[in-house]
Amino acid sequence: MMPALLSPEAGALSCPPAEASAHAWMPHSPCGASCVDAPAEAGTLRVAVRLAGVAGVLLSFPLAHLATPRRRRAGLQRRYARALLACCGIRVRVLDNRGADKRVEGGLLVVARHVGWTDIVALTAVEPMGFVARADLIDWPMLGEVARKARVIPIERERLRALPEVIATMVARVRAGERIAFYPEGTTWCGRAHGTLRPALFQAAIDAQAPVQPLRLRYLDRHGELSTVPGFVGTDSLADSIRRVLRSKGVVAEIALQPLEYPTTDRFDLARRCERALEGDIVSRAFTDVIHGSENVEAVGTGAVRHVEVTATPSSGAVL
Repeated sequence: MMPALLSPEAGALSCPPAEASAHAWMPHSPCGASCVDAPAEAGTLRVAVRLAGVAGVLLSFPLAHLATPRRRRAGLQRRYARALLACCGIRVRVLDNRGADKRVEGGLLVVARHVGWTDIVALTAVEPMGFVARADLIDWPMLGEVARKARVIPIERERLRALPEVIATMVARVRAGERIAFYPEGTTWCGRAHGTLRPALFQAAIDAQAPVQPLRLRYLDRHGELSTVPGFVGTDSLADSIRRVLRSKGVVAEIALQPLEYPTTDRFDLARRCERALEGDIVSRAFTDVIHGSENVEAVGTGAVRHVEVTATPSSGAVL
């Protein structure tokens, strides 16, 4: 079984047993409907207004992208990402934990945990970047067009033989000066529990000799507790997930920029260091006795953070 970490705020979260994967090395999350606690709070009128706003943002983006000079498209993507989150009722909070390890010139790999489709939008709201994402994302209604404009690198987790090609693409684009984000858990988790970072895609950082920026992404409710509303897990369809987000209130996407991690020659070590960075200043424990019947418990420490931004408006600039 894949180990899972669980925040103390999660209470009696229950994850069902993981189903069989396409192959032994394919990550599989045990999270399902029982993990999601998402009371419907927004009224019908509010949901209708939000849905109209989302449709307007997604339908106008391709035209705005074409009409915008290339040098200004990053800013356009950031503004549209923030507008899309605002239409969904999600605010963005950015925390800077990097200390003296600030902005990097040139190519960069960005690593984060994966909760759902809103992750890509939230990270783009901080700074536009390419993404390694599930291959069928580009076929999704409306969101697929955004994915194509963001130059998503498609990955088919079922096809191990395709991994070298994905890594080569990541290396080429990072060497060309791009920011490329990836989700090394290899699947989505509910936002309270999470999985182990798989080391395979970290090889791109070693091959490109590029630093890795860990971004700790989590969703909070109006009370500051972890929220599972954006979780895209189990038998969820895209419609199910969108409906749950649109009917929520007070969700905040909190993104913490952790200190950079630099590659050596060992992708396993790099993955472990990034995993520790993503645990960051959350007080977490591994309640695998709750999730998988184990008695192992692990704790991580806390640390201070500095607020950079709390906004879902298009006025702020990039922070990476």
